[in-house]
Amino acid sequence: MIEHPADRSIPVELLRPGDHSCMDVVDVDARWEVLTAFAQLGLARREKVMLILDPDDLNDDEAIARLDGGTGIADAARESGQFVIARNTPLYFPDGHFDADRTRQAYAATATQAVDEGYRALRVTISMGWSPRAGWSDEQLMAWESSAEQLFASFPFAALCWYDRERFSEHMLAGARRIHPIRVIDRLGSLEVSRHSGRARIAGSAELGTRAEFTRILGEALARRPDQGPLHFELDLADMCYLDAHCAWMLIDLAASLPAGDRLVIRCTRTLEMVLRGLGADAVPQMELVVGSDAGSAAGVA
Repeated sequence: MIEHPADRSIPVELLRPGDHSCMDVVDVDARWEVLTAFAQLGLARREKVMLILDPDDLNDDEAIARLDGGTGIADAARESGQFVIARNTPLYFPDGHFDADRTRQAYAATATQAVDEGYRALRVTISMGWSPRAGWSDEQLMAWESSAEQLFASFPFAALCWYDRERFSEHMLAGARRIHPIRVIDRLGSLEVSRHSGRARIAGSAELGTRAEFTRILGEALARRPDQGPLHFELDLADMCYLDAHCAWMLIDLAASLPAGDRLVIRCTRTLEMVLRGLGADAVPQMELVVGSDAGSAAGVA
């Protein structure tokens, strides 16, 4: 299992084999943008990709057109067998009833076959609309989702289970978020923020469309009271999939503007560390960069 912060959302670009994730959606176009990124990244990484739709969703050719964007990549992958479109009702109820053991074994066999065919992993995205159509209760569906977790520890397998908010109760959506180790942000190019005393986490993409929000978040996080002593603050950027040069410069300048006794700890990936150091982070004593397994040492900063 890939380690991500508990009870947090990450951008779809960061999903890896071993991840069991969910996403609840309401905007159809935004959902297809996320599914397109999910599929295209899997194809580029030499993973076998399965798109499991409702029977009443787009037909196969329409789905390919959505995912392809005129490039021909998804269509060629379907021809080669790397990309497969299936429908959830016949897949989960082949003889009219659901068998959890049979379904788990089918996924395990498909993941094993994908590796035997030379792919790095199996990547599946599933519309969970089959459950209300089958008359399942929230408890039945949550029990199935919990039982499927063993697949991700045993096989090179990643899954994105998506729930339409118009079909599921808030009780069920809350249960899905609780059961899945990972939640996926439901829009590309957006930010998710969580704040706690002395620290904050920002996940997603900081670029032209989110620069103002990124700047505002940092300004609010580092705001101080007149009677406050030296600032010790942790900023977790480990689940940023993109940080453009403008935002990186702004982050460094903000740290450099802090009083000499302040400390801003940036938890980040190795790639982001290289970018920040290349832009001059080492010349800012108020900024400390913490990477990978060492990042845990910054967790207690407050």
